[in-house]
Amino acid sequence: MYRGILRKYHILAFLFCCISVSSHSQQTAMKTNMLFWATSTPNGGVEIALARRITIDIWGAYNAWKFGNDMKLNLYLAQPEIRYWFCRKFEGHFVGLHGHYGHFNFGQIPFISGLKEYVYRGDLYGGGITYGYHWALGERWGMEALVGGGFASMKYDKLRCTDCAERVGSYTRNYIGPTKIGFSIIYFLR
Repeated sequence: MYRGILRKYHILAFLFCCISVSSHSQQTAMKTNMLFWATSTPNGGVEIALARRITIDIWGAYNAWKFGNDMKLNLYLAQPEIRYWFCRKFEGHFVGLHGHYGHFNFGQIPFISGLKEYVYRGDLYGGGITYGYHWALGERWGMEALVGGGFASMKYDKLRCTDCAERVGSYTRNYIGPTKIGFSIIYFLR
């Protein structure tokens, strides 16, 4: 299973590199969401200008860390987004339309009630709208904060423990609410 995830991750990284090599000044930005780093989840993205006020943001996260106490917080997530900037690209306020797909495998987290005894493994997909603001920090650096809401559909199995993988049940849940949050550091390519 993890080989397939790694293969997808390498393909995504290769596409990011190909896109960024062919881009021009202030047309491409590399970014990372600091809130995901706070959960030990490596992540990154690239944002490419399509027009004076329109950009496309391709962002993903991948966490495969193994913890000593059987705690699991494994996931991969992709959230592409098309953005409309009110002034011009990479300046000030923007709104976006995002989609998301991910696979998760988490549980036996001792400090979260309801996740102490069980492991949840499954997929999610959906989409929503985003509002954000970008601050320029010079010619090559920037920051952005964003929040988004929308829909997510989750199909997952609830397992008794990591080792025994005893299935307690299979579930499908639909969710409406917050679907995206970020505080990103941005670097512009030349």
